[in-house]
Amino acid sequence: MATKFQSASGLKQVRGLGSAKSGVHHWWLQRVTAVGTFALALWFIASLILLPSLDHGSVVAWIGQPLVAVPLLLLTVSVFWHARLGSQVLIEDYVHSEGLKLLAVVALNFFNLGVGAIAVFSIARIAFGA
Repeated sequence: MATKFQSASGLKQVRGLGSAKSGVHHWWLQRVTAVGTFALALWFIASLILLPSLDHGSVVAWIGQPLVAVPLLLLTVSVFWHARLGSQVLIEDYVHSEGLKLLAVVALNFFNLGVGAIAVFSIARIAFGA
């Protein structure tokens, strides 16, 4: 027989209010994406500095190289994923109306997915020479 505490705890876990380790998972994902983004951003900045010219043709030719396009795609995905994770935490912490919180998280997800997809598509289009 479940006690009152156990059933309330189970209900909190179902609603996402209890300790279901999702907070720790979210925290670790944010740290991992931060490290990945930082490392890839250092590569990106160093690569840009080493380019002989930052004119359109040079940058497009640079992005067209597979060893550049792949890390650039990884950087893009990492940046948008990290931004989404951080923004979600802000929304969950500071938006108190449950309806508005849900709407804000859904809008955040659509925004990050949409803009991230445009960025990935743009890089892929340049990389494949279209």
